[in-house]
Amino acid sequence: MTGKEILLRALRFQPTPREPWVPFVGVHGGALIGVDAKEYLQNSDHIVAALKEAKNRYRPDGLPVVFDLQLEAEILGCELSWAKETPPSVSSHPLGEDYDLSGLNEFSTTKGRLPLVLDAIRRVKADIGEEVALYGLLTGPLTLAMHLRGDDLLLDMFDELEEVPKLFDFCARIACQMVDAYLEAGVDVVAVVDPMVSQISPEHFSQFIAAPSNRIFDYVSDKGGLSSLFVCGNATRNLEVMAATRCNNISVDENVDLSALARFARAAGKSFGGNLQLTVVLLLGDENAARRDAVRCLDQAGGGVGFVLAPGCDLPYAVKPANLMAVAALVHDPYQLEVARKLPPPESSDTFEDIHVPDYKSESGVIVDVITLDSAGCAPCAYMVKAAAEAANAYDGKVEVREHKITCRDGLGYMKKLKVTAIPSICVDGREAYASIIPDRKDLIAKFREAAAAK
Repeated sequence: MTGKEILLRALRFQPTPREPWVPFVGVHGGALIGVDAKEYLQNSDHIVAALKEAKNRYRPDGLPVVFDLQLEAEILGCELSWAKETPPSVSSHPLGEDYDLSGLNEFSTTKGRLPLVLDAIRRVKADIGEEVALYGLLTGPLTLAMHLRGDDLLLDMFDELEEVPKLFDFCARIACQMVDAYLEAGVDVVAVVDPMVSQISPEHFSQFIAAPSNRIFDYVSDKGGLSSLFVCGNATRNLEVMAATRCNNISVDENVDLSALARFARAAGKSFGGNLQLTVVLLLGDENAARRDAVRCLDQAGGGVGFVLAPGCDLPYAVKPANLMAVAALVHDPYQLEVARKLPPPESSDTFEDIHVPDYKSESGVIVDVITLDSAGCAPCAYMVKAAAEAANAYDGKVEVREHKITCRDGLGYMKKLKVTAIPSICVDGREAYASIIPDRKDLIAKFREAAAAK
């Protein structure tokens, strides 16, 4: 049985001889072949070369062809900001003033960068598609709507009860066009990646997101494909409603306890995947840390049917290949797995004694620390930073907003010392105020006033 066959059986919630392994090689592919993220995502030759290299190094059962949640938004008229080590971020929102969908650019899968992505799919399919299942990633309805409307959308979900569903329906129609293009090009799995789902309540998910998402999942199924719902951030509160959708698979990041997801997913007859730690382990850790974390994932999944071992999200650009290769060896060799189970615990953990947080009480203004993965390439992180900055601009006092990215040691130090419980989060004068939930501007300004009054 090929690795592809093992993965597809797992996604169908069927028994497999081992757990399948899907490293989410996005812009990390650029690092594998020596080009930056911008060059990588604008050249199909680079994508093809990198995925073939990833196949040889990491022995995957499945691979995403690209991990870029701005493809559709770019075509529809959003401006992008590019970085060297992350996918681009959306920097303008064409529906920022109103809900006039006629003002958007016409969507077509022949526009923007989609043709080069589809070309890469066809070529990779021909080269490694018999052994490796290919994932086509599209932007989920909530995240695409946020790209188009901006973070005002979150407030609109309380009071624009006519316009918001129309926008989500529009986004679902765009997604179905992406499904057609992806399946025709040869992908095996369509992943609806909707990281902003971690920022809403189960009630809002059921009210606004379940129906357009199911429309996409049903469309994939009717076309003979398999589907996955992929949510970054702390989606714990939404696991039950996510499991109630009609996707084949749910994938989550390290903020979620896999044992909790396993209960909901298996009860619904769904496969599930996750959630190797991206920064502490795969980017900054060593091979033994990667082995220990793989064992943690497998143990939390609890054995049985339907688990897919994967990173918690798109791999950081500079993740250590040796760490991924260590996970691959463990997946493919039961002996290596048993060796990993007997590894001693780490000798010590970093106390970050050299990283000093401010004495917030003595500061003349309010300090807002936004703890992120990296706002340049993580949509919830970008909207969290934007929310903090806009609230600071609207506040009539002194506020300083600082981003701390956990892709570096400073960010990890702040995360530990401020006792941050989820990514992304906002801390106001040293106290976590919003964990994996984008705040209303008025509420955040009220937090600023409380902090200023307490000095």
